[in-house]
Amino acid sequence: MDEDTFAQFLEQLERYVRERLIPAEKDVIENDAVPEDILAEMKDMGLFGLTVPEDFGGAGLNITQYAKVVQTMAYAAPAYRSIFSINVGMFNSAIKNGGTEAQKAEWWPRIAEGAIACFGLTEPGSGSDSAAMQTMAKPDPDGNGWILNGTKRYITNAPHADVALIMARTEKEALPKNAHVSAFIVPMETPGVSTGSPDKKMGQAGSHISDVMLDDVHVPGDALLGGETGQGFRFAMMSLDNGRISVGAASAGYARRALDSATKYATERQAFGEPIANFQLIQQMLAESWTEIYAAEAMMADVTARVDRGEDTVKHAAAFKVFASEMCGRVVDRVVQIYGGAGYLAEYDAERFFRDARIYRIYEGTTQILQLQIAKRMLREYAAGL
Repeated sequence: MDEDTFAQFLEQLERYVRERLIPAEKDVIENDAVPEDILAEMKDMGLFGLTVPEDFGGAGLNITQYAKVVQTMAYAAPAYRSIFSINVGMFNSAIKNGGTEAQKAEWWPRIAEGAIACFGLTEPGSGSDSAAMQTMAKPDPDGNGWILNGTKRYITNAPHADVALIMARTEKEALPKNAHVSAFIVPMETPGVSTGSPDKKMGQAGSHISDVMLDDVHVPGDALLGGETGQGFRFAMMSLDNGRISVGAASAGYARRALDSATKYATERQAFGEPIANFQLIQQMLAESWTEIYAAEAMMADVTARVDRGEDTVKHAAAFKVFASEMCGRVVDRVVQIYGGAGYLAEYDAERFFRDARIYRIYEGTTQILQLQIAKRMLREYAAGL
């Protein structure tokens, strides 16, 4: 999408977020779901196919534009971003980087029209440790295809997804490292696929996660992403870079929402005969929060520009996600403090901001796992003289 058209789209989206999505947040929270009419509107707006190429019915946004959309949507309740984020982030990235031409032709138009995707990597006994993955894919003895068995855990959008990208072992062990993992495109209506009840969570009402169970699931040979075994983990990691940028952008957007709320509250709340915004220590918390959000936005601009230039951004995407998610945690904590006792009450937004933001430091790679990844890449580059 050209920049002028995108600027107009983003301006319209900002109005939609403030005039339509934020007023509906109470409904989302009370019913733990995005209203069907809003979901239909989001599909009509093309939000589910933002990064799908235009030739296949999408908007063809680059990563810089995509991150700005995510940041804008994340100003409202997290459920709105969550429902389409797997589509335009990890699923689309995997199809783009690893899919065959036939897989692109089949799935890109369906995603652009609003089919909901989920991404199946984490299991009850494994997350970042792919060596512990138990889900198996064995060749179908009756012909061309595969039989999948296993369980995936904490899978965003699983309860209402139309398709899943499932990581599974196609070898017990293999070299090089992680070559035992392959990726499969699995329609959720396939016999043998089932989901558990949505997990009860600390926050992010309306965004659903659950287990995905695979019981003798037969898929055709062309369900293997890229048509080649042993590439699943590589595709997953490439997709996770995109997902981490999405979480970083969401963290920046939600932190901005929380800070705006705190600023408004501080100018209205009176203490000792004047607004608490006049107190220097309140001003310090406001200023620290604004500064950190600005830093995260600057990191977002840098890492997305690098992706669009085709650079290796594993280290940069991880660093952005770590900083932005930790920053958001600090901001919402200060916001509760600025609200004071009211910040601990469920009737005020500050309490919800605090709970909603906590997951940003966990999914798409915990802060600690990403710090290890950053350090390993640093040391590898140092050893190579880079």
